[in-house]
Amino acid sequence: MKQAILDKTNRLANDLYAFLRDIIRIRSYDAHEGKVIERIRQEMETLGFDKIEIDPMGNLLGFMGTGKRLIAFDGHCDTVTHGDLSNWTFDPFEGMEDDQVIGGLGSTDQKGGIAAMLYAGRIMKDLDLLDDITVVMSASVQEEDYDGLCWKYIIEEDGIRPEFVVLTEPCDWMIRNGQRGRMELKITTKGLSAHGSTPQLGDNAVYKMQPIIGAIERLNERMTDDGLLGKGSITISEILSTAPSRCAVADSCTITLDRRTNSLETKEFVLEQLRSLPEVITAGAEVALYHDGTPSWKNLLYESEKFYPAWVIETEHPLCQATTRAYEDLFDRKALVKPWHFSTNGVSIMGLHGIPCIGFGPGHTELAHKPNEKTWKQELLASCALYAYLPVTYFLS
Repeated sequence: MKQAILDKTNRLANDLYAFLRDIIRIRSYDAHEGKVIERIRQEMETLGFDKIEIDPMGNLLGFMGTGKRLIAFDGHCDTVTHGDLSNWTFDPFEGMEDDQVIGGLGSTDQKGGIAAMLYAGRIMKDLDLLDDITVVMSASVQEEDYDGLCWKYIIEEDGIRPEFVVLTEPCDWMIRNGQRGRMELKITTKGLSAHGSTPQLGDNAVYKMQPIIGAIERLNERMTDDGLLGKGSITISEILSTAPSRCAVADSCTITLDRRTNSLETKEFVLEQLRSLPEVITAGAEVALYHDGTPSWKNLLYESEKFYPAWVIETEHPLCQATTRAYEDLFDRKALVKPWHFSTNGVSIMGLHGIPCIGFGPGHTELAHKPNEKTWKQELLASCALYAYLPVTYFLS
């Protein structure tokens, strides 16, 4: 079976590459994924998916097989923007290709994973690997700005709860078994406006924020290591202030915090950690989680608080063991199992809902969100083959 999967993958290689180049050409920024969703839907039809749906949020769900046991593969089809085009040595929307790589915006993060998983579905069907199994493959939306929100919707609103989910994010040839969590928080200080010529008559909210900024910088140096996902972290990503005019004392100031959490740091722990800072107490500052959303390309507004829990599965977990067996059997090399350092849709799937996740996908993580993004053809084919082989090692071994 292993050799049949590898042979079939190689025969489909050029079609896979052409499809990936097609979807790279389609701009699909967060909440503007409609055109790329349509192109992926067309490819699902060509590949013979048994059922294809677009849910009210705009996530594309393709089903292979009709068995009782449901498993899932996920790849988000939205991308960040291209940034300064002068930093690119090739057109980010052309789908650059040579003998080894395919380049363009989203090639690594993470349209390459979508291409690989769709063609794996075709292989599963052609080689009759879906006995008593249904595979759902999601081209999910709005991950870049709201990681996990799409799968929160899929689980809670669509009512889809698979036995496990494979995340096809870039993995650097590693198997990924977890990630730190993420929180978006804000701290706000209030002041009193006054004319800029008489600042002593006011209470400047920016000045009240100054010691808090220093406290946040020091807090980052005191984070503890959980032995699984490493240390948490905190940084200021944005600062805003308000005043009646540019000729007035600032009457409010808000800083936005990016807080990465490990397995020991709960939402309540992080909020209390910040609220108990002496500088926050002295300033009478307010600490809160962001709670927001943006209408999807289907114009559905699905809001949620910006709390994304850390998650990890042990290397002894059956899903991790099955993925390791598939990897080592297919590629004849020792698998390295290690958590991601960035955030994925697993924050909802495993973090909130406890559905086991494993990560394996084409591309190198250091190329995500950078100019000259590219992915390697060898990794595209390896990922495709592993996805097709995983049901065998999970259900039959």
